[in-house]
Amino acid sequence: MKLGAFSISLAVDDLAKSKAFYEVLGFESFGGSEEHNYLIMKNGETVIGLFQGMFEGNLLTFNPGWDQAAQHTDPFDDVREIKARLTQQGIAVSQEHGGESGPASFVVMDPDGNPILIDQHR
Repeated sequence: MKLGAFSISLAVDDLAKSKAFYEVLGFESFGGSEEHNYLIMKNGETVIGLFQGMFEGNLLTFNPGWDQAAQHTDPFDDVREIKARLTQQGIAVSQEHGGESGPASFVVMDPDGNPILIDQHR
């Protein structure tokens, strides 16, 4: 199963303060919008997302169809194919968004209650 790019999505209380902290650690803004309360930051191949007011907790995030530089990859496993494989294995899916093609997402929980977002942008 090809899950695509990996990042950690962090729920932050103060986006500007979090941005400044991660810049000290060597991260640079890579995407997102402070006006829309989120930033994607990168240090080498490591990607983190800072999200103010969007999530209650932190998430592991995978982006099918993207590499670590947010560039399209082909071929890739469509989010709906991934969801079907997981549900066939008895894994519960929640927070589904999207239609029969294009962008879509869903969340699964690992055995310890850690949320994993599978979020396809194309």
